Amino acid sequence: MKSLLNNVIALFVIGIIALIIMPLPTFVLDFMFILSISVALMILVMTMYINGPLEFSIFPSLLLITTILRLALNISSTRLILGNKGQAGKVIETFGSFVLRGNAVVGFIVFLIIIVVQFIVITKGAERIAEVSARFTLDAMPGKQMAIDADLSSGIITEDEARERREKIQRESEFFGAMDGATKLVKGDAIAAIVIAMINLIAGTVIGMLQGGMSFTEVLGIYSIATVGDGLVSQLPALMVSTATGMIVTRSASEGNLNEDVKKQFVSQPRVLIFAGVAIVCMNLIPGSPHAQISIVALLLLIMGISLMRSQRSAAAAAQKTELQELIGEKTSEADYYRNIDNVYNLLGVEPIEMEFGYSLLPLVDEASGGSFIDRIVIFRKQFAMEMGVVVPTVRLRDNGLINPNQYLIKIKGEEIARGEVLVDYYLALDPGNVAGPIEGIDTIEPAYEIPGKWITESEREMAEVYGYTVIDALSVIVTHMSEIIKRHIHELVSRQDVNVLLEKVKKTNQAIVDDVVPNVASVSDLQKILMNLLREGVPIRDMESILETVGDQGVTIKDTDMLTEYVRQKLKRTITRRYTDGSCIKVLTLDQDVENNVLNSVKQSEHGSYLAMEPHTVQLIVEDVTAQINRVKELVHQPVILTSPIVRGYFKKLIDQFVPNLTVLSFNEIDANIQIQAIGLIQARAPAQAV
Repeated sequence: MKSLLNNVIALFVIGIIALIIMPLPTFVLDFMFILSISVALMILVMTMYINGPLEFSIFPSLLLITTILRLALNISSTRLILGNKGQAGKVIETFGSFVLRGNAVVGFIVFLIIIVVQFIVITKGAERIAEVSARFTLDAMPGKQMAIDADLSSGIITEDEARERREKIQRESEFFGAMDGATKLVKGDAIAAIVIAMINLIAGTVIGMLQGGMSFTEVLGIYSIATVGDGLVSQLPALMVSTATGMIVTRSASEGNLNEDVKKQFVSQPRVLIFAGVAIVCMNLIPGSPHAQISIVALLLLIMGISLMRSQRSAAAAAQKTELQELIGEKTSEADYYRNIDNVYNLLGVEPIEMEFGYSLLPLVDEASGGSFIDRIVIFRKQFAMEMGVVVPTVRLRDNGLINPNQYLIKIKGEEIARGEVLVDYYLALDPGNVAGPIEGIDTIEPAYEIPGKWITESEREMAEVYGYTVIDALSVIVTHMSEIIKRHIHELVSRQDVNVLLEKVKKTNQAIVDDVVPNVASVSDLQKILMNLLREGVPIRDMESILETVGDQGVTIKDTDMLTEYVRQKLKRTITRRYTDGSCIKVLTLDQDVENNVLNSVKQSEHGSYLAMEPHTVQLIVEDVTAQINRVKELVHQPVILTSPIVRGYFKKLIDQFVPNLTVLSFNEIDANIQIQAIGLIQARAPAQAV
């Protein structure tokens, strides 16, 4: 029995197909007509009570099944009408007699009007709406997907909520695509009904007169009843299904079911009811109008409108009173809230990355105002992950009424790292060094790279581009500044949880290396320090397998994470070489042998590791010569590189970072063998010659 229930729909569809071929007795045909009307009525009522189209996602399939059912019943009834002298059951006879009322011409005209209304008005309109809905739903999919990614990245929704919304978007596109095709079935059903009605009437008349020997009047009386009755019992459910089709494709913007929406949206505007009531009253001025009916309708509208308006005023007064009470008790409520110590602990957390904006910049950030800042963050996060192998954490966006309206702040772990100022609706023009002439604008400093520039208007933008200036919009200035700050501080944002996530990713392809290294050779905290060291100097960590292999090989004898970092860097030499070479050649500044010896001789060992203890005078001489050499070669190379021996690199990098931050220091073992090294300067630690 249970197996039969599980397959009832499949058996029902097969039975419908069989109806097209098998002749049915009138009793069974009557039962099937009543079943068809019942199913159509259920579908119509269902579309009124659902909140959205996806709650009735099987509708396109039901549309196909009910259409085939009506066509099969039409074929069976036509067989009985033509072969049984117009006798096709009680349902057809009852419907035909009820509509014709003894006048075949009027009844048939009413029947044709019903079919035409269904075909031209309801079916045609539903078909067009479904077509447009399918097109716009598919076109809107990329934008909706980006909006979900943006909400996920900004922390508004969780991963599960994002997955659920993506599935809903996919289901919507599939539903409206199916509806676009299913409405063609309704259209074809209406056309088939007209054709079958004509066949029943014409063929029945011919058969009755030629084979039955009846007169034209008798034939017309018998076959007109059968034709109209057959058309009605098939078109009545078709009309209900067509109405349901139009209803379900027009409810995409609704939030509740049809009854709730109609009630809420009409009741919310009582003035509409009052105006309508007054207008209806004025119809009494028309001579010969039915005053009783007009007065009843007008009185009902006026009573409803006035009572609803009073209810709204009472609700508004109650809301105002509640708001006043909340304002009076706000301080007490806040004190009561923080009496619970757990609520105080909720204030202690800090966000990895925060950005605060003055009120003038909010349109650039707010998606409701057309801002695309969140989309730009999503794109940057993807590019940064592909380049560096680490995912940028969620960026919290807040408004700040205490700062300049045109300013923004960038915070890392709750502390301000940088701030900038941009002018909305202006463009930043930067001089790349070869412009054709000066332009007018507001002088400023580009916040990310501290390059002088000018804020110019939209009308001056084209001229600035003609002159050779690099023109950037205000949003791009903010995004560039944010991305540079994140690149410089990404090593601070790598948590142990992030390291565990990276290890889980590696496990999917090479579980053996993870199990071999962690925690047998190095702990998660040690691995975190190594990854932070690499990211601090801009070395990508995408090749986690190579990093783990090196730690596994060297970590058995070496426990100093700084030394392990140097070995990992040498393992990643192809990656490092690619980032700093120009074709097959790299231009570098080298260290004098005396400088390297001074560095090595100044290394001291302690129980916590090694450190550099160099005389201040020597440090000053080295820093002065590094600065001089960089200034000398800055026209030759965009990013100066200092090349040292492997054992010196780490110590020299720590030394020079205190005075010349973000300077690239590489060792010979970090340069690929097929790259040609060209020395363009030598760094020495000697005092400048005295003038004589």
